[in-house]
Amino acid sequence: MGAIFSLFTQGVTLGFSAAAAPGPFQAFLFARASRVGIRRTLPLALAPLLSDVPVVALVLVALTRLPGGFLRALEVAGGALLLWLALGSWRATAGAGPAAPPAGDGAGPFAQAVLVNATGPGPWIFWSTVCGPILAEAWGAGAAGAIAFLLGFYGMLVGGKAVLVAVFGLAGRIGPRTARGLGLASAAVMAGMGALQLWRGLTGR
Repeated sequence: MGAIFSLFTQGVTLGFSAAAAPGPFQAFLFARASRVGIRRTLPLALAPLLSDVPVVALVLVALTRLPGGFLRALEVAGGALLLWLALGSWRATAGAGPAAPPAGDGAGPFAQAVLVNATGPGPWIFWSTVCGPILAEAWGAGAAGAIAFLLGFYGMLVGGKAVLVAVFGLAGRIGPRTARGLGLASAAVMAGMGALQLWRGLTGR
């Protein structure tokens, strides 16, 4: 029982680190919160529960057998996606017309969140270097420990992202100028991350 609790604690600790770390997914959530509000953005914090499934599977089973350029190709695709989404967010916040794609509810925004998280290098690097070995060792000792680790990690990751979205969204309620400024800043940050990720993927640096 002590080993299971220890794995759960490790999961919570690593989940907190992952939730607090800035990245493309966090920038995407902040940009959307500034545009459509907290309530319509909070469900998108659940995206890692879907996007990380292939990440975890590949890390545990076959990541070491993938071509060396796999991560670079993923970075290029993710960078291009972020630039496209940042442009749509900027246009919507600046009032230059409808965003592309629209910021309505439904499968569209959630699918975007899943794609942003899945194509970012963060989850792949995090799972291949930190979480993967822990989970593999835990699974070898018994399923209960592995499940406890995953529950701790994703409970804190999703909860942490939701809290950050709420804090960011509340800050935007100070006034329309503040909300607009936060929205434009988020779009700029997302564009910067997209450009950096695209450059790294193309140059291998």
